[in-house]
Amino acid sequence: MKKYIILIIAFLFSALCLNVFAQTKSYPFEVLKTGKGKQTIIFIPGFASAGEVWNETRAAFEKDFTCYTLTMAGFAGVKPQPNPSFENWKNGIASYIRDNKIEKPILIGHSMGGGLALAIASDYPELTGKIVVVDALPCLAALSDPSFKSKENNDCSPMVTQMKAMNETQFRDMQKQTMPRLLEDKSKLDMVVDWSVKSDRTTFAEMYCDFFNTDLRDKIAAIKCPSLILLEYYFINLKPAIEGQYTNLKTANFQYASKGLHFIMYDDTTWYLAQLNHFLKS
Repeated sequence: MKKYIILIIAFLFSALCLNVFAQTKSYPFEVLKTGKGKQTIIFIPGFASAGEVWNETRAAFEKDFTCYTLTMAGFAGVKPQPNPSFENWKNGIASYIRDNKIEKPILIGHSMGGGLALAIASDYPELTGKIVVVDALPCLAALSDPSFKSKENNDCSPMVTQMKAMNETQFRDMQKQTMPRLLEDKSKLDMVVDWSVKSDRTTFAEMYCDFFNTDLRDKIAAIKCPSLILLEYYFINLKPAIEGQYTNLKTANFQYASKGLHFIMYDDTTWYLAQLNHFLKS
């Protein structure tokens, strides 16, 4: 009898440990869950952006979809985590999908978030239902250098040192100069700059450096799901180079915005929502 009691206690202890582990498992992002639809959308924001970048998009679809809106660790005031990397974030999102038994979600990613959507659909094709890539490329660096090759051991420390050396005023001024090249809607400029300023400087530098060293051009051949690629207005002028990067993505549906810049959801909202509505509900 004593032997069985010991075994039962050991079993209960193990179950308790597993339960605690499940409750405390951390992911490299915060999540806002809304809506109660049968189909799921996971919104992945871009570089140094908050999940709020999807507010208008989510409002248009959460009546019909369950929505998970992410804000990545270290961005827009979310607490940073050690060792941020594109690879860790990709695997973290995939783990979240598996752990929460989310069946074939639609991944919608902007900028670096679009790169993460491509990477997840490439490495975990069984997890993904559809993807929407909002103004992102498989290899950002190759747009200016078509012969670009990723470095195996890329040293991001110089960029981290440079970014951390700036005081808040200098950093804010830099972002104020940068954002008008990415966002035409002036009513949103202060908000988007503020997200950058609230971002952890180490995460900001390491993720920019890491993403710029990422090349998914070969990997995307593994993507099997329907893929909508929404691109900013100016990119129509670079169509051969842009679509050349996507040569291996056989399911790609390319659509170019009618106006605006990188933040398509703000600069060409009506067109953008119409494209999403058609793709998500088809």
